[in-house]
Amino acid sequence: MAEFLSLTHQRTSKKETCNFRIVKVPDHAKIACCGFGVSGPEFSDSARLSPTQPFEMTMPKSAASSTDFAKASINANLTSEGKLDLLREMLRIRRFEQTSLKVYQQGKIGGFLHLYIGQESIAVGAASLMGDNDHLITAYRDHGHALAVGMSMNECMAELYGKATGCSKGKGGSMHFFAPDKNYWGGHGIVGGQTPLGLGLAYGIKYKGLTGAALCFLGDGAVNQGCFYESLNMAALFELPVIYVIENNGYSMGTSLDRSSVRDKCLAQRAEAFTIDWAQASGEDVYEVREVTQKAIERAHQESKPTVLEFNTYRYYGHSVADAKHKGGYRQEEEIERFKKDHDPIQCFKNRLLDERVLTEEQYEAIDAEAKAEAAASAKFAEDSPQPSEASIFEDVYFEVDRQTEAGRTGKFFFND
Repeated sequence: MAEFLSLTHQRTSKKETCNFRIVKVPDHAKIACCGFGVSGPEFSDSARLSPTQPFEMTMPKSAASSTDFAKASINANLTSEGKLDLLREMLRIRRFEQTSLKVYQQGKIGGFLHLYIGQESIAVGAASLMGDNDHLITAYRDHGHALAVGMSMNECMAELYGKATGCSKGKGGSMHFFAPDKNYWGGHGIVGGQTPLGLGLAYGIKYKGLTGAALCFLGDGAVNQGCFYESLNMAALFELPVIYVIENNGYSMGTSLDRSSVRDKCLAQRAEAFTIDWAQASGEDVYEVREVTQKAIERAHQESKPTVLEFNTYRYYGHSVADAKHKGGYRQEEEIERFKKDHDPIQCFKNRLLDERVLTEEQYEAIDAEAKAEAAASAKFAEDSPQPSEASIFEDVYFEVDRQTEAGRTGKFFFND
C-alpha cells in the first residue's frame, strides 16, 4: 500500500474550505494527484510525495551527446569573433542577472524576479540564428532572451525598477519585457500562456507568405498545460512554422520532473501524438543548441512545419527569488554546486574556446569586466531615470485611444463596413 496526501477543495457562496487527509492506495493502482506525483509498478518510488527528502537530479544525456557539434556547418562557419560574441552575450546575461539580484536584495526593485543564471546558452544559441522574419516569445524568465535578441541592459534594468525609461515604460516589470522592433514579443506571466501566442506569430508568418519561424520558449512545468496541447494540434493541422523550445531545468516551480510529469524518453516526445518532429539535446553546449535549433528553423523555413525541442538545463537559483526552499528543500545544495562545477554553460564554452585557441584568459577577463561594467552602469541608469508620470496610467491601454483614430475619439467601432 502507498500513502498519498489528498486535498479536497469545496467552495460555496459563503465560505471556501480545504481539507487534507492521508489515503492508502494499492501498489498496483496508478493515480495522478494534481501533478504532484504518480504511483504504480511502472513509476519510480521517487515519484511519491516525500517532503523531507530532496530529489536528486542528474543531467540527462542527449542522444547525440558524443557528437562534436563544433564541426556542424552552422558552427564550423563561425568566425573567431562570432564565437567570442556568443561567449560575450552569455556573460552579459549572467552579469545582468547577478546585478538585478543584488539591487533586488537592496530593496531597490520589487515584485517577481525569475533569474536565468545557468541557462544562458539556450537563449543565446537560439537567438543567434534568427533572421529578419524570425520571431521569439517566452514566459516570465525572460531577461536572458531579451538581451540575447539585442535589447539593451539600460532599458531592461529600468523596467525592473519600474521607471519610465524601461522597455515597457515601467508598467511591465520583470516578467514583461518587449521589443517589437527586434521581433521579441515578451515576457508572459501565465504559465504556458505564451504557447498559443507563439502559434499566432507562426500563423501570421505563414499568412503573410514570409519565410520565417516563431520560436516559443517554455519551461518543463508548462508542458502539462492544456493550451500547449491545443497549440500543438493547431500547429500540426495548419502546418505552421512554430518551434516550441522546452527549457527543462528539472524542477518547474519547485517540483522535480519525476514527481510532476509522466514521460518515456523525454518531454519533447509528446509531440509524436501530433505527428510533429521533436528532438532532445543538452542545453549546456551552445554549439549543440545552435545545431539542433538550426535544423528546426530550416524545417520551418523550407517546409512550414512545426518542431518541439527540449534542452536539458539547470537553474542555479530558485524558481524566483521568493523560492526559499530551492537549497536543501526540494534539492540538495551539493547538487547545485555539482552543476555549477561540471555543467556551467559559460565555463564549458570558455574551456572549449581556450582549447580551440580562439580565446585567452586575458581576453576572457576583459570580456567579463566589460559585462560587469555594463550591468553596473545599467543599474545607475535605472536609478537616475524618472518615474512614470501619473498621466501615463491612462496610456497604453487602448490602441485606438493612444493613436486618436476615429474609434478612439468617438468610442464607436464598425466591423462590417
